[in-house]
Amino acid sequence: MTDEKAEVSSEELSVDALVEQLTKERDEFKDIALRVQAEFENYRKRSATQLIDESDRNAGRIVESLLSALDACEAAMIHGAAGVEPIFSSLLSALQKQGLEVLNLVDTVFDPSVADAVVHEPADDESGASETRVVEVLRTGYLWKGRVLRAAMVKVKG
Repeated sequence: MTDEKAEVSSEELSVDALVEQLTKERDEFKDIALRVQAEFENYRKRSATQLIDESDRNAGRIVESLLSALDACEAAMIHGAAGVEPIFSSLLSALQKQGLEVLNLVDTVFDPSVADAVVHEPADDESGASETRVVEVLRTGYLWKGRVLRAAMVKVKG
């Protein structure tokens, strides 16, 4: 009987060792599966974001090509051409619905990230302002979905 007990205990040890080894392998495979799943989810999110960004950039290129038409309409309105304002308003409104923003910079602090200063006037001595301010917009600037599509050309003072 002692031989049988020795055989049973060695079999139990090998079964316990086998169960432990299989449990360890299962846990390793489960960990690998979870990592692969997480990596795939991150890839899917990154791909979706890249697709949206690429789409926005391509639309921005099309909008950028239309800015010359907006500029021409603005120039025509400044020179008093009749009938241009409704076309300008319609085109601008349609583009704004898609994400175009007009930079209104007159009487704001000059920010070189959204405007190019092409004319500079010295500051008035009595004003005492130490910051450079935009006094006139020479060419309108635009943002497309929060990014500068075209910097404004401005006249600054200060």
